[in-house]
Amino acid sequence: MRPSSADGERGDLTEKSAAALSFLPEPPYGTGMTPPRLVLYDGECGFCHGSVRWIVDHDSEGTIAFAPLAGPTAEAVLARHPEIPESLDSVVYIERDDEGTERAYWYSAGAFAIARHLDAPWRWLAGLGVLPSFLTDAGYKMVAAARYKIWGKVDACVLPAPEARARFLD
Repeated sequence: MRPSSADGERGDLTEKSAAALSFLPEPPYGTGMTPPRLVLYDGECGFCHGSVRWIVDHDSEGTIAFAPLAGPTAEAVLARHPEIPESLDSVVYIERDDEGTERAYWYSAGAFAIARHLDAPWRWLAGLGVLPSFLTDAGYKMVAAARYKIWGKVDACVLPAPEARARFLD
């Protein structure tokens, strides 16, 4: 699938979601609804866990934040984006512009959008986004379908280095 955005209508956080997020410290990116760049990932997936660590290592500017799909941040974000399928088996990348408009990307479009913000030469992988999405999404879905069999599940996440901890929201 290609990038999508809500119809420009973004309601305020529900009272429940706002309460769930109220315990978070003041984020380094300001007081927007979400960081400008947010990756929602499967916190139990070994491949996803390794991918998040890899992104942290290759985003030297520290512009990408992270939250597990099962956490309160993801719940609030997904509630604002009904275009994201409920049974999605993918990383979700949310990008917020200066006006506060969020765009959601998933499957290969999400991976390519994330790659745009990585250090060179990894950002060049975003160029693969010119390939037909039915091909790139098929490859993404094959990896996603086998991820637990190949990489297993993780019981506990390794704490990131202190300088990266502020990038993890839940």
